Amino acid sequence: MPRERLLESGAAALSDLELVALLLGSGLPGYDVFDVARSLLGHFGSLRAMLDAQREEFESLRGIGPAKASTLVAVLELARRALAEQLEEKPLIDSPGAVEDYLRLLIGGRGYEVFVCLFLDVRHRLIRTEESTRGSLTRMAVYPREIVRRALMLNAASLIVAHNHPSGAVQPSASDRRLTRVLRETLALVEVQLVDHLIIGTQETFSFARHGLD
Repeated sequence: MPRERLLESGAAALSDLELVALLLGSGLPGYDVFDVARSLLGHFGSLRAMLDAQREEFESLRGIGPAKASTLVAVLELARRALAEQLEEKPLIDSPGAVEDYLRLLIGGRGYEVFVCLFLDVRHRLIRTEESTRGSLTRMAVYPREIVRRALMLNAASLIVAHNHPSGAVQPSASDRRLTRVLRETLALVEVQLVDHLIIGTQETFSFARHGLD
């Protein structure tokens, strides 16, 4: 059983199926917990897609009621918060990999575009993460003036911005490049530095900073 294997060998020794079964705890009459876990993984196609799902998506599936759905959603939220705590403890410019991991977990699996801002203090530590704009599968309106206003309200010295590409491709579009220039120039007027603009895919990430921030 997964619990016994975990105690003997550690969580890393368990398969995806066993880990999900352990989280679920129980199945249904004539439909054991491994059947429920297998069905869940099959429905979403991957662990990442499953963990990015909303509670309502889980509850529509056989064997997943409100209690099990809440447990699954809570696991992802705990992971996000743990990564956010890690980012608050040290300068973000010293840990670009942790930033990208956090953003992939936060927005990488969304089925629509989301634009987020990571507001940083003078030591490049995270003050707050905010979702600035939510769009459709392919379009999103971003308002630099509002981002500047929030940066001033939070007394941010710099920020990292990011958005996802639901298609999975991370190559920036002409509008992505234009937005990066406008944001950098607008923030500079109030002496706030744009550290990076990241495009987040399901597997890959594009960093404007690594490509000249232009």
